[in-house]
Amino acid sequence: MASKRSAPAAYKCTECGWTAAKWVGRCAECQQWGTVVEAAEQTGITRRLDPMIPTSAAKPITQIDTTEAPRRPSGVGEFDRVLGGGIVPGAAILLSGEPGVGKSTLLLEVAARSAAEGRRVLYISAEESPAQVRMRAERTGALHDELFLASETDLATVLGQIDSVAPQLVIVDSVQTVSSSLSDGAAGMPGQVREVASTLIRVAKDRGLPIILVGHVTKDGQIAGPRLLEHLVDVVCQFEGDRQTALRFVRALKNRFGPTDEVGCFEMTGDGIMEVPDPSGLFLSHGSPEPGTCVAIALEGRRAMPVEVQALTIPSSAPNPRRIVHGVDSSRVAMVLAVLERRAGVKTSDLDVYVSTVGGVRFTEPAADLAIAVAVAGSVLHWSTPRDIAAVGELSLAGEVRPVSAAAQRRSEAARLGYDRVIDDRSGKLRAALDDVRAQGKLRALEDVPQF
Repeated sequence: MASKRSAPAAYKCTECGWTAAKWVGRCAECQQWGTVVEAAEQTGITRRLDPMIPTSAAKPITQIDTTEAPRRPSGVGEFDRVLGGGIVPGAAILLSGEPGVGKSTLLLEVAARSAAEGRRVLYISAEESPAQVRMRAERTGALHDELFLASETDLATVLGQIDSVAPQLVIVDSVQTVSSSLSDGAAGMPGQVREVASTLIRVAKDRGLPIILVGHVTKDGQIAGPRLLEHLVDVVCQFEGDRQTALRFVRALKNRFGPTDEVGCFEMTGDGIMEVPDPSGLFLSHGSPEPGTCVAIALEGRRAMPVEVQALTIPSSAPNPRRIVHGVDSSRVAMVLAVLERRAGVKTSDLDVYVSTVGGVRFTEPAADLAIAVAVAGSVLHWSTPRDIAAVGELSLAGEVRPVSAAAQRRSEAARLGYDRVIDDRSGKLRAALDDVRAQGKLRALEDVPQF
């Protein structure tokens, strides 16, 4: 009688070599947790680690297939814009941001919309219980039968969940709170983060399964963990925003599948996070123009949008007057004040100067120089810049208005939004630019200002 062939062992312990037909969380031989993995996965690891075993034959670069990887829309248009059009199968995406900025809310919305499009999504919450995530999903309307939820902190268990659910998108929140038994130290330590991230990325590449990892940041704003983490992933996105305001931005710091100059705009509301496809009205004040205001055209990625710069000046008797800024670069404001006083005769050395942007947006590029100068001059001289004027330009120490990047795009966007005149480098000098603003309204001429 022929003997039955035994089925090959599908799982093997990485510590003692014990084999099993199905996955278990604890090895029955050495009693270690999380050491039982697929035998095929171990073979693949050995092949990648052994330099004497080539994984694929080298080809001439002229024979490499350049077909663009297919993309799957996540359902959140602003997030897809940052990723370059959608999520690439097998991509490893890292989303970082400060605590409470809305990372989990955004990714829960991405998970729900992806599930609504027929793709099974596995959301691993290592920081919150399933009940907490469910309550937030009810509040934001992110409930769907194809959205699977698990609260796990062990890497082996997370891999087991991926095997059992067979998702088309995995979200791990966060990578610093998941630990592996193959690495020493507590969760969040550099060795643990390296092991967890490399294992999940390997799973993503082997199975063509996109994985989104949430990353913590340090008090300096850097991604917590080893610097290697940013090199391992394909896309690094940063979620920015002031928790005191509703505005949020998603920027791509690294993207192997698309551009890194795109920005997604969102608004936090009581019902969750909302996309803002046209943010042109978020950064402008309403009502009649007041002295000390000027509109500039900012460029966020490839998107041009108007930003209102406001300035307030108050006489000061202190030996060192105050310079308080919000949303703009303090060093550039100091330079603009010096150029204003020296080249245009607008004295600010005995004034407290406050400069801010409307809506909490950060406008730190050199294109804001001219708008800051016009706003400060308007506050000192009681100018009210007309609403149909925008100012875009970089100031040099010689008082020249220099051209900025994407000037044609900025002027086109200004015209689309109803700005009849854009004051820019065509004025030549700062004094001429301020006179251009004066000529458009009933403003005080610079010739009437005492010269410095």
